[in-house]
Amino acid sequence: MRLVRLNTWLSHTTIKPAVWLLCLLPLATLILRVMAQELGPNPAETLLRSTGDWALRGLCLVLTLTPLQQGIGLTALGRLRRLLGLFSFFYAVLHALIYAWLEVGWQWQEMWQDVLERPFITVGMLAWLLLAVLAATSFQAAIRTLGGKRWKRVHRMVHLAAWLVLLHFYWMREGKNNTQEVWYYVAVIATLQAWRLWRWYQRRSAQSAVRL
Repeated sequence: MRLVRLNTWLSHTTIKPAVWLLCLLPLATLILRVMAQELGPNPAETLLRSTGDWALRGLCLVLTLTPLQQGIGLTALGRLRRLLGLFSFFYAVLHALIYAWLEVGWQWQEMWQDVLERPFITVGMLAWLLLAVLAATSFQAAIRTLGGKRWKRVHRMVHLAAWLVLLHFYWMREGKNNTQEVWYYVAVIATLQAWRLWRWYQRRSAQSAVRL
């Protein structure tokens, strides 16, 4: 009964606007910090780190939805998947724009050299491109065009994108000898991936039992 009530509450029309506001809160906080000049001695690095962190956190939230839906029964969370995924990409776009503006001053040749010569930027760009594909195909028109099965295969790339983002994050922090925070995200992503493997094994075992 409690699960039914919780799903009913999560289906309420006010939930999506509330999630919108929560997702915009980190950006509003950053804007206020910029206006108050409270970004520290290296504002560009603070902005890059903050937007990158929120892109990764958004990915973690998206990957958490399936276990909550299938494992606990919070099926109403499915309606928030696209919203959270798009906000994750939104912060990834901000992350890329801040790099292009404050780090290389819109010098596209220099940016391309960074992509070719600095592995953590190469990996970050690959992750960004995957997220761009996922964002572009997250709408109903894309589902109709690709077909359900093909669309699902495309959107499984979110798992590869998450690991690429983690690798980008690790290499960036390794250069500063500060990787402790990375391992918290690795633990979260690895746990979610282990859950998916466990569910896959359960389905295969059930299918084998039916055949027998």
